[in-house]
Amino acid sequence: MSDAPVAVVWDIGRVLYQWNLRFLFAKLIADPAELEWFVGHVVTEEWHFQSDAGRPLAEMLPELKARFPAYIALIDAYRERFAETLPAPVEGTHALVERLTARGVQQFALSNFGVEFWAMFRPTAPIFAHFIDCVMSGEERCAKPHAAIYAVLEQRSGLAGRDLFFVDDRADNIGAAQARGWRGHVFTTAPALERELAALGLL
Repeated sequence: MSDAPVAVVWDIGRVLYQWNLRFLFAKLIADPAELEWFVGHVVTEEWHFQSDAGRPLAEMLPELKARFPAYIALIDAYRERFAETLPAPVEGTHALVERLTARGVQQFALSNFGVEFWAMFRPTAPIFAHFIDCVMSGEERCAKPHAAIYAVLEQRSGLAGRDLFFVDDRADNIGAAQARGWRGHVFTTAPALERELAALGLL
């Protein structure tokens, strides 16, 4: 189709890589009830989002340790072992990246990811060698679904919204992309995504 997108933009966590704080802390907290309390009250996804939005760990961690001194060692583990919260690829998506590469489709990443953690994780993840560029919220100090981070990708890619097909696990992030004229897909499974990529002529 003449108005089909020409590039695929990927989210990372829960799209390209499994992500859950429990993947790390289940190794360190034996009691399931304590584990759930910890990820619900101490190192929570909501608290972690400050890093995604660009706040330095040097500010975040001392504050949290002061509030929860009994958990200082686990808070340090969050900083030192964060890559273990992304232990493996999401089934099927890396094969789609490789197939898109083989077809010459441009690919980008657009993810909420802290600066320090991206620097730690990126060298462990060879899939990003297939990508032209990776726009990370922590580096931009602006996180999805804020419109400004989508504008950054448009500017750096040189592509308009109609050219871009965005894959993210959150409907609000997809909605923000669609408001700029992007195509979007709320990710659930690789086979469902594969069908949409094929329908658009990208696969």
